[in-house]
Amino acid sequence: MKKDEPPLDFPDTLEGFEYAFNEKGQLRHIKTGEPFVFNYREDLHRWNQKRYEALGEIITKYVYELLEKDCNLKKISIPEGYGVIVLNPNENYIEVEKPKIHVQSSSDSSDEPAEKRERKDKVSKETKKRRDFYEKYRNPQREKEVMQLFIRENGSPEEHAIYVWDHFIAQAAAENVFFVAHSYGGLAFVELMIQREADVKNKVTAVALTDSVHNVWHQEAGKTIREWMRENCCNWVSSSEPLDTSVESMLPDCPRVSAGTDRHELTSWKSFPSIFKFFTEASEAKTSSLKPAVTRRSHRIKHEEL
Repeated sequence: MKKDEPPLDFPDTLEGFEYAFNEKGQLRHIKTGEPFVFNYREDLHRWNQKRYEALGEIITKYVYELLEKDCNLKKISIPEGYGVIVLNPNENYIEVEKPKIHVQSSSDSSDEPAEKRERKDKVSKETKKRRDFYEKYRNPQREKEVMQLFIRENGSPEEHAIYVWDHFIAQAAAENVFFVAHSYGGLAFVELMIQREADVKNKVTAVALTDSVHNVWHQEAGKTIREWMRENCCNWVSSSEPLDTSVESMLPDCPRVSAGTDRHELTSWKSFPSIFKFFTEASEAKTSSLKPAVTRRSHRIKHEEL
């Protein structure tokens, strides 16, 4: 911490940060009406980053509460019995305090039997570990030296995608399953197809990728997967071109069209109208047992001719 850096004791509510969501769902400052400003304190990047992360934790909780309350979704801990809710598959680990070397206290307890002292020390350590773990998640702004323990069967985005497929999607009664995969999520989806190709083809109706970073060559996706992706996937990529403008690609997979923005983080939001139209057409085509005749697909490059 810099000498003149403010403390990291941030508020634990949106109101404490003087922010709120307006009727359009936009985060705005209560007093000024301005959007969120990252550089709240000049020349204090570390402090600004911690403030950003603290606000992000509050917004994450707020969004999940809306999903449960307004969308009637159910929040499930995974893996079963692990007690950890995975919020971001790109950060699938928990942080616990690094074990410290125990220093024997110089109290009168030295007269106690060694076995009893060891038992007390063990209980004390476990109690402290549980307390610190609770404090970490109750107050994510608290800093401590930590180490990463990857979550069983969900230690990477690819593992997480396969786990969710096997334990939830594959067992769901839904006949039409749709994917929206952003950035690295597209790579995770391709890996899911490689590992569960037949099941995915049987259950998934359409896939919308947004600025996906997948690569069918590097991931060694087979010909049948590439063919399925050409017919059932579309990638809305960051581009200054108008929404749905065809964008050339040298990869032999799905069509690429403009998301209507050159900002990576906005590609999902900007392309939502087209994505839902894409899903509707795919669903109607499946119902009528016809292949989707989506206009944007007519612009795709015939990679077989390259």
